[in-house]
Amino acid sequence: MTPDRAILAGPFTSPAVAVVIVNYRTPDLTVDCLRSLAPEVAATPGGAAVLVTDNASGDGSAERIAAAIRDNGWADWASLIPLPRNGGFAYGNNAAIREALCWPQPPRYVLLLNPDTLVRPGAVRELAAFLDAHPRAGIAGSRLEFPDATPQSAAFRFPSILSELDAGLRIGLVTRLLANVIVAPPPPPDARRTDWVSGASFMVRREVLESVGLLDEGYFMYYEELDLCLRASRAGWECWHVPASRVVHLIGQSSGINTPDKPRKRMPAYWFESRRRYFLKNHGWPYAAAADAARIATFAAWRLGRALLRRPDPDPPHLLGDFVRHSVLGQWPDGPRDKATSIPAASGKPA
Repeated sequence: MTPDRAILAGPFTSPAVAVVIVNYRTPDLTVDCLRSLAPEVAATPGGAAVLVTDNASGDGSAERIAAAIRDNGWADWASLIPLPRNGGFAYGNNAAIREALCWPQPPRYVLLLNPDTLVRPGAVRELAAFLDAHPRAGIAGSRLEFPDATPQSAAFRFPSILSELDAGLRIGLVTRLLANVIVAPPPPPDARRTDWVSGASFMVRREVLESVGLLDEGYFMYYEELDLCLRASRAGWECWHVPASRVVHLIGQSSGINTPDKPRKRMPAYWFESRRRYFLKNHGWPYAAAADAARIATFAAWRLGRALLRRPDPDPPHLLGDFVRHSVLGQWPDGPRDKATSIPAASGKPA
C-alpha cells in the first residue's frame, strides 16, 4: 500500500528552509527526529518545512511515518514522499530537493538531516542565521554530539594520499607529524571554516545547488557530502562548521555501521565503492592508485605489527581483503560515472 502523501499547507507554503530526511527502514528514528523538529519549524525565521523520502523500505515505514504526520498534527509542515526504489542516500535526498526547488518560491536553504538525529533547540535557526550573515558561505554543518553532549567529529579535511597513509598506519608519531592533513581533527569549539562537514546535519544555500548541482547519485552511501563540498569549494563557496547548531547523532543507527555499543560489522561493498568513486572522479586514476597503495601498504604493516604484539583487533572483519576487492580490483573497468546531479533551476554564483 502506498500511503497518502501529506500536502504542505498553512503558513509554511513558501518556507525559508526545506529540511530533508531520507528514511530506509528506520521509521521510529524518523518519527523521533520529526518530533524534535516540531518546535524548530515555528522558531526558524521565514519558517521551515520538512520533506521525508522513503526509499522503498517495504517494511511499513512509509505508512507509519504518514500516520505519525497525520496523528501529531504535523501535516502543515511535514510531507512524505514514497519513492519507487532504494537508490541510496543521494537519490533519496535529491528527490526531495528537486521538489523543494520547484515550489513557487523555492527555499533559501536546504538542510539535509539524518533520521538518526535529534535537533537541539535552535539548531536549524543557527545554521540559517550563519548563512544569512556570511554570504560566501555555501554550506554550514552542525556540531554533532552524543546524547550526553560529548562532541563527535563533524568538521573534516579532504582526504589525500598522506591522510590515507596515516589512516592505514595509525602510529601516534606519524599522526602528529601529519596533523595538518589528517581527515578528522578534534572538533573545533567555535565556528570555523573547514573542507567538508558531516552529512548527518548540514545546510546548503540554494545557489550552491544551482551552481554545482545536486548530490551525485553514483554514490550509494558515504562520500556524497564530501563530493558536494569539494564541488562547492572548487566553485568558490566556503564550508563552515557551526557549533552553535547542536544535533544529537545516534551514530550508526540508520546505517547499522559503526554502532558504538555493538561489535564491528563487516563494511559493506558500497563504502569501498564510494571511496573509489571519490578518488577516481575528483583526482584521476594515477592519484587513486597512489592513495590505494598508501592505504594498503601501511594497513598491512599495521596489521602485521598488531599480530606480532598480540594486540586486540579493532577493525571490522575482512577489512584488508574487502579493500583490495572493492576499492582496487573493482576500480579499473569503467571508471566513475556522473549521475543525476542536474536540477531544474537557474545558475548562481557566490556573492
